[in-house]
Amino acid sequence: MITQYIPIFIVLTIAIIFAFVTVSASKIFGPQRPNKSKLSTYESGMKPIGTTKERMSVKYYLVAMLFIIFDLEVIFVYPWAVKFKSMYAEEGISVFLSMLVFLIVLELGYLYVYKKGGFKWD
Repeated sequence: MITQYIPIFIVLTIAIIFAFVTVSASKIFGPQRPNKSKLSTYESGMKPIGTTKERMSVKYYLVAMLFIIFDLEVIFVYPWAVKFKSMYAEEGISVFLSMLVFLIVLELGYLYVYKKGGFKWD
């Protein structure tokens, strides 16, 4: 049984070795001429203001959650809609009901964001 996984382990080992070699090669062979302007942080040519430990607003995370929910919907609903006729002919109403349950669960995410005020963009 474990012999079936040997090709996967070989590919994984080769990938890890390749990643290590390429990162090391760029570090070894790449130009290393640091100066003050190269080592400074770049923020649109302006000097950085404030610390990096400032707390982010909850709205930032709500917008990220909206993006993930929308992305999930598009990823799963579009292929389902394309194949709906053929799936419906084979499996019946269960295809529609399963997608309905999926959409209801995702819409609960939108409801949460709405209750938290994520759709007020002021």
